[in-house]
Amino acid sequence: MRNLSVLLKGEVDRLRKYHILAASLVVAFIWIGVMQLTEVDDVTGIFPLFLFLDATSMSMVLIGVSMFFEREENTLKAIFVSPVTKKEYISAKIIGNILSNMQTLVLLYLYAWIFKEININILTLVLYVILISIFHSLIGFLLAYHTKSFTELLTGMIMFMFALLIPVVLEEVGIITVEWLKNVLYILPTKASLLLLNSTAEMSTVETWEIAYGVGYLIFSSALLLVFIRKGFEVFLAKESGI
Repeated sequence: MRNLSVLLKGEVDRLRKYHILAASLVVAFIWIGVMQLTEVDDVTGIFPLFLFLDATSMSMVLIGVSMFFEREENTLKAIFVSPVTKKEYISAKIIGNILSNMQTLVLLYLYAWIFKEININILTLVLYVILISIFHSLIGFLLAYHTKSFTELLTGMIMFMFALLIPVVLEEVGIITVEWLKNVLYILPTKASLLLLNSTAEMSTVETWEIAYGVGYLIFSSALLLVFIRKGFEVFLAKESGI
């Protein structure tokens, strides 16, 4: 537990040092600006979409960028000879991501609550954001494992967004309307994520089976990803340490 708290403090310090948390804040204020410019009084319908974009894309970015800077600082070599376990290392990064996502959630919700009208089950929303953040943080680990440079990391993130993120957003805004294609999107983790966030709105049209599908999909996928992340950790650490 002590190692975890030290790692988490180091993770937060690193995110501050390299202005990663500041970048997350900027993104949050961009979403606030978009809500303001829409001139819609009740933002219940669009609020989950902003959180969806943040919890998916930013979770991957924060993990990938954080691990990239650790390479540059040779921090990973120090971890290799320390008593820190892979479970503690992975947990600290995921918790750091969750804190960043919670920061965005609080800012957006406070703005919507004060200046707009919003009708959302906030407790359920928090739980779903945590679940989505965990899954996409694990995706960030995979990207970091298999990229050797910052350019490759960004390329991998962009490919993920084009393949898994953008199609779901296009359906959400009504551009994708073909029924069979909309059904195909259910195989994507991003579809499961957006369904859960949409279900938190009052008068939501998301059905009970879709909520069960979303929760089950993300929990099962996260557990599966965690197996690969933990198995690949020693290989990644040894490679970065030059062994």
